[in-house]
Amino acid sequence: MAKTSKEYTEAYKKPVEKNFSAKKILECGIGREEYNRISTYDTAKEVWEALQKAHEGTTQVKQFKIDMLTTEYEIFKMRDDESIQDMHTRFASIINKLHSLGETIPRNKLVRKILSILPRYWESKVNVITESKDL
Repeated sequence: MAKTSKEYTEAYKKPVEKNFSAKKILECGIGREEYNRISTYDTAKEVWEALQKAHEGTTQVKQFKIDMLTTEYEIFKMRDDESIQDMHTRFASIINKLHSLGETIPRNKLVRKILSILPRYWESKVNVITESKDL
């Protein structure tokens, strides 16, 4: 049976207000399609968990994505018909996706990876950079 507003205590009102505020903040930060997915949930916690699962997936899915991106990073090569800029854009995309999943690769390792995949005609520049040891 529903309570009247006078029957609600301060101890009851505060968590209800916090939940309402948190849920509204989450709802304001998403698009219409996302809203339709979460509109039936009652609590901010349920909304958050649904959004998290939709975007990150389960732990297994997340680990699978990390494994796939790590493999993509490890076998990454510069294409013959590719400019340095295009290669860097592809490389950065992989690194950014890994980072968004919580995996970070140290900068010096990233630099070494790029230097190792550059074409042969970059060899003299790679040698100078490698010898400077400022990776």
